[in-house]
Amino acid sequence: MDAFIFILNFLGTLAFAASGAMIGLKKNMDIFGVCILGLTTATGGGVIRDLILGLTPPMAFQDPTSAVVALVTSAVFFSLHVRQVLMHNQRRYDLLLFWMDALGLGAFTVIGVELAFQQAAEPTFFLLVFVGVLTGVGGGVLRDLLAQQLPYIFVKHVYACASLAGALLCAGLWDLDRMAAMLVGMSAVVLIRVLAAHYHWNLPKAKI
Repeated sequence: MDAFIFILNFLGTLAFAASGAMIGLKKNMDIFGVCILGLTTATGGGVIRDLILGLTPPMAFQDPTSAVVALVTSAVFFSLHVRQVLMHNQRRYDLLLFWMDALGLGAFTVIGVELAFQQAAEPTFFLLVFVGVLTGVGGGVLRDLLAQQLPYIFVKHVYACASLAGALLCAGLWDLDRMAAMLVGMSAVVLIRVLAAHYHWNLPKAKI
């Protein structure tokens, strides 16, 4: 189980760092800005999660592995060759950003549920779901705020709702089989994101 959690966390960190770096490239940031945006996206949700669960200092500061992975990933995306491949093809950029965001969201949502179950004194169903969603969307919200754009979760393709559905499934199936619950929850998040993007699903928006 520990190896599975490590792989899932590595995947989520890599994916979210890539999505943060890509937003930084789109905003014409320098290498420092791109790396900070990648780092924030990859670790921000986890830091908020740990503070809520009373884990201080947050795990990102106790073990630098996630930060190193995020910074290296961001630096790779800033490299000239990768920039040229991505920034000169809008469809390629949009597709990669979508998949990085979807994978990161799915991985971190179920990791949030797992950690809440392990660390909380009384892991209620509401707490598991709440922490799962917060872990999934937190880094992306911080990324968008730093990039001075409306947070993705409020405008794009049922983003937070996908995380909520995955967290509900993961928490609901937890007592049956933990690994299966995490795989089902993550798969549900990614599937909903794919369907929402394909069919242009969005929640109703306020219109004047």
